[in-house]
Amino acid sequence: MLNKWEVLNKITESGLVVVVRADTLTEAKKITEACLEGGAAAIEITYTVPNATRLIEELSNHYGEDAIIGAGTVLDSETARIAMLAGAKYIVSPYLDKDTLKLCNRYQIPYMPGVMTIESAVEAMELGADLLKLFPGEAFGPKMIKSIKGPLPQANLMPTGGVSPDNVGEWINNGAVAVGVGGSLTASAKQGDYGTITRLASNICRAIKEARQG
Repeated sequence: MLNKWEVLNKITESGLVVVVRADTLTEAKKITEACLEGGAAAIEITYTVPNATRLIEELSNHYGEDAIIGAGTVLDSETARIAMLAGAKYIVSPYLDKDTLKLCNRYQIPYMPGVMTIESAVEAMELGADLLKLFPGEAFGPKMIKSIKGPLPQANLMPTGGVSPDNVGEWINNGAVAVGVGGSLTASAKQGDYGTITRLASNICRAIKEARQG
């Protein structure tokens, strides 16, 4: 079983967290398979997906340590605990929920709360969050990462929303340690085109690597 730091290291090494929102379990599974084939290490199953807990459990059992399966759109500690018991290796929220952060620290599961301001970023770090989800990223753009890291160089930021294969390098160059990518990567699933998802995931992983190499 991977510990907290191994999970965080795998996420930051890959740099790509795929945010999966789908209408059915089958669609979500196919998206997951396509993204992993493209090189993504972490898959975030959101609690807007029908039967999300069941999907987290099935994917966690199927892939074991070969994929980092987490839970997203977690709004409370009760849902977080259910996701953990189903096998989620990390928890993501659209905002900072203190009870969820406390729970995750208790069980040593990475928690990634959404932040929008310097104040919320500082509060999340003071309470023990290791990776901060800049959300919604499209409201700020890549330069927001650099703006936050000016006064808070120690902040580990992962933008979600507004990240695409075309601009991922800019997010990384401004200081993001990872990126969360959803619709811009997975949209073709609605047409049953999973090959495009694999190709885009591969392009994103390559762009992250190239940006890090300077």
